[in-house]
Amino acid sequence: MNDIILVVDDEQDIADLIEVYLQNENYTVFKYYSAKEALACIESTELDLAILDIMMPDINGFELCRKIREHHTFPVIMLTAKDEETDKITGLTLGADDYVTKPFRPLELIARVKAQLRRYKKYNPGKEELDASPILCYSGLEINTKTHECLVNEKPISLTPTEFSILCILLQNKGTVVSAEKLFHEIWQDEYYSKSNNTITVHIRHLREKIGDTAEEPKYIKTIWGVGYKI
Repeated sequence: MNDIILVVDDEQDIADLIEVYLQNENYTVFKYYSAKEALACIESTELDLAILDIMMPDINGFELCRKIREHHTFPVIMLTAKDEETDKITGLTLGADDYVTKPFRPLELIARVKAQLRRYKKYNPGKEELDASPILCYSGLEINTKTHECLVNEKPISLTPTEFSILCILLQNKGTVVSAEKLFHEIWQDEYYSKSNNTITVHIRHLREKIGDTAEEPKYIKTIWGVGYKI
């Protein structure tokens, strides 16, 4: 079955272009020019990934991403016309997994789509079976890679796909420092550069908040300054 991708952008030429490139890769595409029209699709369709423009007149991409994260864990890629850290951090804070700045090369967007879907299939239930045990745990923190569940002292915690992937990688390397560069490469399959560390930092911060951890007195995720993170 082809992966199903939602595209929402009020700039029709851009939405149409993205649709063509995705269909050339044999993806099934649901395309909308307004966020309001996309809401019904989100609730009625089992999506594998969403591409959302930030600047839309009815409901902006940030709000649409927030609504998606209320009930869904599939990856979200944000499109922003501004090369500003604040927009990117806001999107990541609301649960986006990646962002692409306009104007962009369509093939770059397709590469990011493929990278997000690879990661999602690896860690999401029913997408791909893992040979190793699905249970990873440490001191009351437990994740199940097959059911995509996270528990802290038996209390369920809702994680975005990227947050889940980061935690999975850290638990798989328990006791060993994992560099920000390695985390970025394994999750995004993209070239690491200086600003990439900001992306990892934002996801780590929100992951800590959800599992009741702090950078100052870490119970689970310890920052090794200048090196990376470890559990």
